[in-house]
Amino acid sequence: MRANKSLIYGRNPVLEALQNKKPLDRILMHHTISGDNIGDIIRLAKESNTPIVRVPMEKLNTMVRGVHQGIVAYGAIVEYTPLQDVISHLYDNGKTPLLLLLDGITDVRNTGAIIRSAVCCGVDAIIFTEKNSAPLHEDMVKTSAGAMMQITFCREKNITTVLSTLKLNGISVLSSDLQATTSLLEIDFKSPCCVALGAEEKGISRTTEEESDIRFKIPMANAFDSLNVSVAAGIICFEAMKQRL
Repeated sequence: MRANKSLIYGRNPVLEALQNKKPLDRILMHHTISGDNIGDIIRLAKESNTPIVRVPMEKLNTMVRGVHQGIVAYGAIVEYTPLQDVISHLYDNGKTPLLLLLDGITDVRNTGAIIRSAVCCGVDAIIFTEKNSAPLHEDMVKTSAGAMMQITFCREKNITTVLSTLKLNGISVLSSDLQATTSLLEIDFKSPCCVALGAEEKGISRTTEEESDIRFKIPMANAFDSLNVSVAAGIICFEAMKQRL
């Protein structure tokens, strides 16, 4: 197993990182953990908006060789910007927002590839939620070929918060959905919009589906509807860029 320098593990090291306000992407805890320092860790994590994910011991054992005491944290490689701040900045600078929402995509390689396409095609920011997203650690920098250092990231508490903020700011939610009848080629990307992409297995969440302004699918030359989500993201981002050039 290759060591990940962004990992912090053990109760005292994680607590010290939080006390010293070291940016953490997320904290993974064994689902029955209790005892020394755990209450303080949970409190400080909540104060710093650091997500806590409960996981089985087997998951933690595969992440580190050392004694992790049931807790592992990812050191943050990037800073997250509040979604409202990003939108306000874009409007203030006369830009038409083009955003990307990753709705439940947890695969690191897919996320890294999506980030590369987003940067190449001029997406303004990528939005995650605290749960059900891939950790942005040092391995992601390599997977994205460094692209993640050239784009803005937002992480909100949940999908409802994201969708509400988008709608309050006049930004349409355009969801990629295999079951849709509207073609990607019919979508107008010139107005303020956010493209929502779901995981390959589940697609977009029920909440996103219900709140979407338009659901669309990528047209296929053959009867085959199994595009990798990162490939789909590249196609969609290119279409948006082409319309905006």
